[in-house]
Amino acid sequence: MIDGFNLSLPRGTGVATYGYNLALAAQGMGFKVDGLYGLRAPFNPKLREIVFYEALGGEASTKVKRWQFRGMRELSLLVRPKLARALPAPGSGQVEVEQFAYRLPSFDRLFTSPDLFEMAGRHFRRYGLFMHVRVPDPPAIMHWTYPFPIKLDGAKNIYTLHDLVPLRLPFASLDNKRLYYKLMRACIRKGDHICTVSEASRNDILRMFPTNPERVTNTYQAVRFSKAVLETTEQEVEDSVRSIFNLPYKGYFMFFGAVEPKKNVNRLIEAYLSLSLKTPLVIVGARAWGSDAELRLLQKDEIQPLKATFRNIRRIDYLPRPLLMRLVRGAKAVAFPSLYEGFGLPALEAMMLGTPVLTTDTSSLPEVVGDAALTVDPYDVGAIAAGLSALDQQADLRARLSAAGMKQAAKYDMQAYQTRLAGMYEKVLGK
Repeated sequence: MIDGFNLSLPRGTGVATYGYNLALAAQGMGFKVDGLYGLRAPFNPKLREIVFYEALGGEASTKVKRWQFRGMRELSLLVRPKLARALPAPGSGQVEVEQFAYRLPSFDRLFTSPDLFEMAGRHFRRYGLFMHVRVPDPPAIMHWTYPFPIKLDGAKNIYTLHDLVPLRLPFASLDNKRLYYKLMRACIRKGDHICTVSEASRNDILRMFPTNPERVTNTYQAVRFSKAVLETTEQEVEDSVRSIFNLPYKGYFMFFGAVEPKKNVNRLIEAYLSLSLKTPLVIVGARAWGSDAELRLLQKDEIQPLKATFRNIRRIDYLPRPLLMRLVRGAKAVAFPSLYEGFGLPALEAMMLGTPVLTTDTSSLPEVVGDAALTVDPYDVGAIAAGLSALDQQADLRARLSAAGMKQAAKYDMQAYQTRLAGMYEKVLGK
């Protein structure tokens, strides 16, 4: 079983991609895979499926009403910590679910426990205790794709800790650092095993939370694209880039990811502007905390000399994944100058599509991209600018990185990922 917390978000995150690929990998290994969501659904089984997919389809329907007496529910959890139960979400076929195909794996069984993740977070903040949840005929393994203060009874509980960015870059997030530290420590102590996605993250975990190294496994991640992405021809990509975005095919730089401090977008923009390039820069990503500072050079402010007169920079808030991947594939190069990453999936996705990559020499990125990308100091604007200039002017460099990138990305295909997962699951189950 895997959790559906990030999979339920209307606009997927990197962890949602991780969860989706994890489910596909486990099914490909012969496992039956269940999903556990925290969406509200009524006890009436005839309505449960309808309301579940209504909640999955939009944020408004998942808002909690004041009359739900949350305080009483939390108090009951303190008295009976195994009270939370998940309801099966029927799959009768009466609801058309094709809309969710890109973020809803074909689970063998689907359960939901109303407000599970929010309640667990509130419960942990107040009492320092993990919530327990029960399902009928529990699976052998519960693989949490994120560090939630929850345990599934009757299963081995594995927690994926993608990184320790709030502790390594405390200035780059709004997390309550004391609570975050407490939660990480609790997951490591209470979990049957810890999964992570790079050697850099594994070393961080073992250094900050000393434990038996055998209890922490790096499985990396899988890079996988849908048929809609893989079967798209170069001509179709070129046509899409020109007609939808009015951009020249292989004639623009691109960044994609959340616009937040750790992504280092501010230095990327500064480096780009220092070059006066004709090649446009496209930034695709939703604003997150700290985005105003990251985009300060693009702010429209009539009393500031640096107002948004840079027509060569375009920012797009959100794109569906198939369209986003077309834009990545049509780029001259992808710039991903992150300060710190647990894995750095955008860099690897770009490499798999044959797009040259400029990234940084910190955290997990050097081990993930190998020699198949330009790596620079993320704090050195001049180095970022020099990398952009080289990629802009040197066709032979782009060709070399394109070929090397696809070869490097092949190391993270689904088969390799399944092999690493199998080893971890066998260890957890004592086989």
